[in-house]
Amino acid sequence: MQFIDEVTIHVRGGNGGNGCISFRREKYVPKGGPDGGNGGHGGSVIIRADRHLSTLLDFKYRARYVADRGQHGRGKKQDGKWGKDLVLRVPCGTIVRDAVAGVVLGDLTEHDQEILVARGGKGGRGNAEFATPTDQAPRRAEAGTAGQERLLQLELKLLADVGLVGLPNAGKSTLISVISAAKPKIADYPFTTLVPNLGIVRIGGGRSLVVADIPGLIEDAHQGKGLGIQFLRHIERTRVLVFLLEASRPDPKADYAVLLNELKSFDSALVKKPRIVVLTKMDIVEGEKERDLRRLRFVRGVKPILISAVTGRGVQELVRSMWKLAGTSEP
Repeated sequence: MQFIDEVTIHVRGGNGGNGCISFRREKYVPKGGPDGGNGGHGGSVIIRADRHLSTLLDFKYRARYVADRGQHGRGKKQDGKWGKDLVLRVPCGTIVRDAVAGVVLGDLTEHDQEILVARGGKGGRGNAEFATPTDQAPRRAEAGTAGQERLLQLELKLLADVGLVGLPNAGKSTLISVISAAKPKIADYPFTTLVPNLGIVRIGGGRSLVVADIPGLIEDAHQGKGLGIQFLRHIERTRVLVFLLEASRPDPKADYAVLLNELKSFDSALVKKPRIVVLTKMDIVEGEKERDLRRLRFVRGVKPILISAVTGRGVQELVRSMWKLAGTSEP
């Protein structure tokens, strides 16, 4: 399934129905008596979060949405039927903005959370509503009002406890496939991961973590190189960042500095999040190289976690560290 995380759509509430001018035929009543009913209100457009969705793909192929209009009033004081509300479902984590004013209308993070984005028009009053002692046979009624129109920008930011970041081929996809049931594409060429992947890591005792595998960064990604920064928004909500560094590369500390710089260039708040540094692919490192890696220090003197997703080395230690830093108790 194609992953779409930003779209612009046009929405409009339904128009209100017109009031009716009508007179009943009744003996001794002026002109039979006014009995025109009111028009029905138009339906509104509502955006609702749905945890079963993971992309804004549906909105790529249809950009205009209009709610039902209200029905016109009729004789015998019959009011028009109200228009049905139009509910648009989006993934949890979707931010809704007014594209013209640039203001955030809502941040939908919970299942079934909803916001009204375009109110339906009001139905007009029929002539029965205008009857007075001095005007017992009014020949006027109101037209329904137009529904509210808006141009909206929908932006999806994945909801995850932990975000995995690293250069291409750092082992993010392999790790998430080992610690969760996610099945990302895995290969030995750059940018295997072209969309973010979410995996649920079961800790035990009914506890779990949601981990996001973010497509690989390269130097100057914040300037649009490689895959650019199009997916960095998906780690803004995470509580913990895990930096995956390939142990076999010449200088893991230099790679770490590149990642930090790209995150800081995108949003300085990202580098303030709790983070774990992990050296991956330890199954292909041995001897003096491994001893040198053990002596490396990254975050305030804390040593990195050495893992191999292939052999399982260090994986459970990493999961425990993620659980601890994600703001929960030790499993």
